Amino acid sequence: MDKLSRRNMLKAGGALGALGAMAVAAPAQGRVPWTWSAAGSVAGRGAGTDPRYVWDDEADPLVAALLDRGDVPRVNQLLAGWTKNGQPLPAGLPTDLRDFMERARQLPSWADQRKLATAVEFNEKRGLYLGVLYGLASGMMSTVIPKEARAVYYSQGGADMKDRISKTAKLGYDIGARNAYQPDGEMVVTCVKTRLVHAAVRHLLPKSPQWTQAADEEIPISQRDMMVTWHSLPTTVMQKLVAWKIPMPAAESTAFLHSWQVGAHLLGIRDEYIPASWSEANAQAAQVLTPVLAATPEGIKLADILLNLGSSVDGGVLSKPILGAFTRFLLGDEIAGWVKIPREPVWDPLLRTAWGPFIAVREGLLPLPGAPESYWLFDEFLRKAALLFLSEAKPINITIPETNRPS
Repeated sequence: MDKLSRRNMLKAGGALGALGAMAVAAPAQGRVPWTWSAAGSVAGRGAGTDPRYVWDDEADPLVAALLDRGDVPRVNQLLAGWTKNGQPLPAGLPTDLRDFMERARQLPSWADQRKLATAVEFNEKRGLYLGVLYGLASGMMSTVIPKEARAVYYSQGGADMKDRISKTAKLGYDIGARNAYQPDGEMVVTCVKTRLVHAAVRHLLPKSPQWTQAADEEIPISQRDMMVTWHSLPTTVMQKLVAWKIPMPAAESTAFLHSWQVGAHLLGIRDEYIPASWSEANAQAAQVLTPVLAATPEGIKLADILLNLGSSVDGGVLSKPILGAFTRFLLGDEIAGWVKIPREPVWDPLLRTAWGPFIAVREGLLPLPGAPESYWLFDEFLRKAALLFLSEAKPINITIPETNRPS
């Protein structure tokens, strides 16, 4: 049977072509069909199409045209100065791109400004936890999401992982800022630019011999892939905060979710795939995230790069063994083994025994006097990790790639 082509699907009739492809591909590949109900989404309804066979109908053909016309260098130059949500788009953009970006930058009708304001309170209270969780729980988890690891490794960003990671960290930094979705914030800009990058990668990666040999799909970054990555961020972070018994008012927890729901929409994820509640998010993650986690050669290499990032801001605290021990503590022995993280005779048992009491002391649930010295080490680690994975996000220009990773 000929391999399914996304172009042929689109030619065959958009959604109907995708549905037909799903009917053929799912049994052939032995994959579990999509069963999560759109009734649990922010849209409250949907077609029920498996997001594995849905991409970005607006951005994909547009960015492919930009690449084919040779417009991308000029577009990147013009967009370098577009950094604030309320800032007008720069003059000189191609008309089709300008029209798309004006639509794409709009908040969804269901965005709730009160919840977004409450999310600011949540981020300020939990900022240090969020820094380490985005970096070591979410960031390291990305190395054992096979499709994501391959897409990152073989795309242009894989050739300069420090730059690639800084651009990823910008998303976590921007969504946690006080003005994230306000006119003087940057989250909308970051999402729209990232959406363009994803569309470019979908166009370019199928032309990479290295990626096509390693991948089990013809087009990367489907809507399902994007939801997998999304769950590695807010869903995973909230699961860890709950497991650590961090006191959280329900309104703040809901607001944190809402900020990420709005972000998902701006990244181009269809509303019918965005969970409406934490219970729905956990249910969807159990179907699309947990079962796909696995080791890949690309992921192992990416994990090693991530673990070595701390050397630039180490200060004697963020050494590779400590980052590895925290990764094992957060993600478990199996995943740590997949990415070849060695056991640490000091830090591994210390984290298992002292982390819970440290959280209780930090949250005021236990008295501070007599706290072991390890608690102060943990607090310093949180501060350094937040600096590394969030606050170090200097002015970063997200650009549309023109090529894949050099051979």
